[in-house]
Amino acid sequence: MQGRSGHFSRSPTIVEKADSIGVETRPLLLTRDFGLVWSGQLISQIGDGVSKLALLWFVYAVTGSPLKTSVIGLLQTIPPIVLGPIIGVYVDRLPKKVLLITSDLLRALLIGLIPCLIPVESFTVSVLYVLVLLHAVASAVFGPALTASIPAFVPKTQFTAANALLQGTTSLGIILGPAMSGLGIAAYGSQEVLCLNAATYVISAACLMLVRFGKPAAITPSLAATPTMLQDLVEGFRYSVVIQPGLLLLTATAALHTFGSSALNALFPVFARKMLGLGPVEVGYLWSALGVGLLLTSIGLLWVTNWMVKDRLWLIVGTSVVSGVALYALTWTGDPYVAGLLMGLVGCGLGSFTPIAWGIIQEVAPSHMVGRVLGLYGTGAMTAAIGGISVFGWITEHQGPETGLLGIGVVLLMSALVAARMSRATVAT
Repeated sequence: MQGRSGHFSRSPTIVEKADSIGVETRPLLLTRDFGLVWSGQLISQIGDGVSKLALLWFVYAVTGSPLKTSVIGLLQTIPPIVLGPIIGVYVDRLPKKVLLITSDLLRALLIGLIPCLIPVESFTVSVLYVLVLLHAVASAVFGPALTASIPAFVPKTQFTAANALLQGTTSLGIILGPAMSGLGIAAYGSQEVLCLNAATYVISAACLMLVRFGKPAAITPSLAATPTMLQDLVEGFRYSVVIQPGLLLLTATAALHTFGSSALNALFPVFARKMLGLGPVEVGYLWSALGVGLLLTSIGLLWVTNWMVKDRLWLIVGTSVVSGVALYALTWTGDPYVAGLLMGLVGCGLGSFTPIAWGIIQEVAPSHMVGRVLGLYGTGAMTAAIGGISVFGWITEHQGPETGLLGIGVVLLMSALVAARMSRATVAT
């Protein structure tokens, strides 16, 4: 299929570009470079899981205000939305290895070392808000830089597998992090738990230092002046909208999917408490069940990394339907064990979208433009996340948790329909 795009005068579609790849069968975790990246991410993601609960616990313990506690989530969401396209430009311009290591070290400083150095009486919520915002900026750089760097040490046929394995580290962080954080808070306190998180980022940075990044694809030199930030942004937007409109549809599908899934993540404790009458321990178990589902899907995606793009899109359709139906079933059960099984199915359904979508972007976008495409993709998804949390928060408060949960299920089913439409559109062109 290598020559497929040569038969067309137009720009090749997503399916044509992504499917014109060779075969690589070596297991990713057995490769030196990806094994180092995965190991570092596993440690730092567990650290993120630990610090997430510690941050929320500290703010709520000091203020007793759910609203002030929710500000943490808002501060973590703003930087990817506001800075996403600009970050994408710099991800394309600067060495990704430098960006990744610098971001990790900054995160170790902001949510690790600094909380250790601030006296207890001076460690106020306002200070924590500032640290969280700066930490979110560093994380907003790290995420796209890591995703855009995958082609530097992973063959094309294994992009989806690489994304799935990295998502697996996030799942393990969800499963292990909160439990470890709870033990640490009980034994030492939330401020001390944040201090321990510095070590996880330093270990991640050390692993990245040992990774051998491939040389970027050569770009034909030009006598023209270096493009401005605006010109780079316009170029990325034009590529995503005009040259490869399938990427715009993919971003729209991701926004719709995130509109529902983010609301579920934010409001699930409300659903569990009001519908099932569960306490914090039981809610934690259900949350872990969601993480287990995500992990199982991440592992399963290793076997579909060589599938044609249309087949991977149909997999998104099927798993989104599974999530939507499982959420519908949750509104009918009062048994916590059945609810745990259903949450596992929801996690299995949600776990396929991001690795597949990122894999398509990595396969389709030119190496010098992956960062900008990911920046636009992330901005759309994160903007939808805030919208979903706001809309379904209002629905849940005024119409009841059952209505809110059903609404989220409907949105996931709608994302399945859009993904099906995308698959047919790209195959037909």
